[in-house]
Amino acid sequence: MSPHPASPARPDSSVATEAAVETRRLRVEAATGSGAMKRRSDLDLLAAEEPLEIRVEGRSVAVVMRTPGHEEELAAGFLLTEGVIASADDFFEMTQCPTLEGNARGNVLEVLLRQGLNANLDRLTRHVFSASSCGICGKATIDSVFQSFPPLANEGSRISSETLLSLPGTLRKAQETFQQTGGLHASAVFDPAGKLLWLREDVGRHNALDKAIGHAVLNRRLPLEDTVLLVSGRISFELMQKALAARIPIVAGISAPSSLAVEFAEASGQTLVGFLRERSFNVYAGAGRVYDAE
Repeated sequence: MSPHPASPARPDSSVATEAAVETRRLRVEAATGSGAMKRRSDLDLLAAEEPLEIRVEGRSVAVVMRTPGHEEELAAGFLLTEGVIASADDFFEMTQCPTLEGNARGNVLEVLLRQGLNANLDRLTRHVFSASSCGICGKATIDSVFQSFPPLANEGSRISSETLLSLPGTLRKAQETFQQTGGLHASAVFDPAGKLLWLREDVGRHNALDKAIGHAVLNRRLPLEDTVLLVSGRISFELMQKALAARIPIVAGISAPSSLAVEFAEASGQTLVGFLRERSFNVYAGAGRVYDAE
């Protein structure tokens, strides 16, 4: 069995088509007014959420609660940011197992790696980094990440303040499923001129970023040194670590960063922008990459 990538390089589809995720229409009792509430039965469109078990070489390495769609990208992004693989060439095959009925794709994704790849599956760390109450020293955590993903050695992309301020509006217009459900996180990858390259949505913010990075892995777009990442919520340490794994120099969020995310950005050489709105933003690290257009 000769090694070959499971997902060969493929042309990027349109952002709208690629961003679509699964939804469910469920019955809800809606109440309106004040005092004596008026109640009515109606149907509401919700973002779907189901477990996905990721198996590597037959070994279960993660179970994530995700919005169905782009499962191969989710696995590719997760395995890259956990240091298991480095490129699409490290995959031999990815197969989503069918349901018991056999007529639909199920919630188990089997991943086979190329021959000769000595992957250390024991190093998987999602259960450590995702828990803010784990009690692990922040300095030790940052140093452990740098063993796999070194800090950025050069400045990389720069972006103008004007372009930065335009990104939230572009993201909002492209979030098709969020507009329908109000229940999804988004990770969007832009070029320094503000062009939206691709977008992923998911009920989990880490999953949305894994899918966005996984898209780059499977389409051979790494490293993402000339891009800007915008996330729809707050910015955690783990999101900064994932962005560094993909070599993304500028990370912006609509909401606030955590203190450890800022500490990480300062040590990794990344630019971290928080509270990005259409008229203002805060730069917490790497301010040299953000310039005012003349």
